[in-house]
Amino acid sequence: MAFESLTDKLQNIFKNLRSKGRLTEEDVRLALKEVRMALLEADVNFKVVKQFVKAVEERAVGADVMNGLNPGQMVIKIVNEEMVGLMGSETTELTFQPGKAVTVIMMCGLQGSGKTTTTAKIAGKVKLKGKKPLLVACDIYRPAAIRQLEINGEKQQADVFSMGDRHRPVDIAKASIEHARKNGHNVVILDTAGRLHIDGEMMAELQEIKAKVEVHQTLLVVDAMTGQDAVNVASEFNHKIGIDGVVLSKMDGDTRGGAALSVKAVTGKPILFIGMGEKLSELEQFYPDRMANRILGMGDVLTLIEKVQENLSIDEDKEREMAARMKKGRFDFEDYLESMKQMRNMGGLSALLGMMPGMGKQMKGLDSMVDDKQLAHMEAIVLSMTKAERRDPKLLNPSRKARIARGSGVDISVVNRFVKQFEQSQKMMKQMPGMGGKRGRGMGNMFGGMKFPF
Repeated sequence: MAFESLTDKLQNIFKNLRSKGRLTEEDVRLALKEVRMALLEADVNFKVVKQFVKAVEERAVGADVMNGLNPGQMVIKIVNEEMVGLMGSETTELTFQPGKAVTVIMMCGLQGSGKTTTTAKIAGKVKLKGKKPLLVACDIYRPAAIRQLEINGEKQQADVFSMGDRHRPVDIAKASIEHARKNGHNVVILDTAGRLHIDGEMMAELQEIKAKVEVHQTLLVVDAMTGQDAVNVASEFNHKIGIDGVVLSKMDGDTRGGAALSVKAVTGKPILFIGMGEKLSELEQFYPDRMANRILGMGDVLTLIEKVQENLSIDEDKEREMAARMKKGRFDFEDYLESMKQMRNMGGLSALLGMMPGMGKQMKGLDSMVDDKQLAHMEAIVLSMTKAERRDPKLLNPSRKARIARGSGVDISVVNRFVKQFEQSQKMMKQMPGMGGKRGRGMGNMFGGMKFPF
């Protein structure tokens, strides 16, 4: 998971600071020396680290901090504020031309960065803003690139413009804008070709498109897992063709976090989005303050709530009915399946727990206790039940449990333990506070469902 190692190290440093009643300048400098090492190991640009530590030290050794009631907490607050500033302070969003004018967005990046998938993801974001996007296949070199865009466009219910691989990308781009004007599209997203490395031919092609077509925003997709190399790529693209923003893909992978913390400071260009998975829905708006909170182990409750609200696909009446059943302890296995489905749509259990304040240090234990395979086994157990059994767990006598164990490929002891824990969770549901209100019901539905496998 992104930032896991960095978060653990920073939390240990801050724990030592908080444990001291009073701080000396030497305490602060020693702590910042450890912060410096942690950031360098996370592949943050060394110049950025130097400036960051200097800025924190200048503020942290002031009399107001050292003589305060809680100096350790004040230092952590300063680190948080400086980290937010490092990543851009304010959230940057896509901008669109006024009225019916067509907005042209050019996507660029190296091959393998996830550019074509990100292009389709952004089309989904654009649609949520009430726009009608047109995806344009300008990558005429990579085998199946055009087909990939067409498939993803169909999934996003966004039109795709293609002229095959026999025309020059600049001509395709020009024709697509005319097509957009005639067919009522107000956002054109150009999926340009990537290369395995930056070369003159690639840059010349992008420069020609920008010279012949009015491009309003140029977005660079970089692979966050490449760390400092991602920042170098962003610098090169910005120098050669000019970019307006960055999309960090593969942030759900084993990334050390250097790109997220360095790219704005090095290029001066903001991060607009972060890709958190391969699904077309897994693209998040980048919020510097929320990302800083995640890195420092403070959680990201706002994003968590937004994910829950966006993915609750049940209607108001059904939601109220489910909340009422939960409160009475009547939450059944059908409801459990619905909760599991919604949890997967939001990135899985680890992603959600990682957004909760104070969960960083506990994540390793939770990961070993409830991994994806274990959750799949729980779901297999429920799917091996009949509808009647799922709706009325009291029907589950020993012979039925034996049949379910065979059907799900687990030992009967696993089924017995799962059913027992489910029953215990039902009793706990009756005692759960905050079940009223839309937000409360939604959160209750989700986390009630996630509780059962433990």
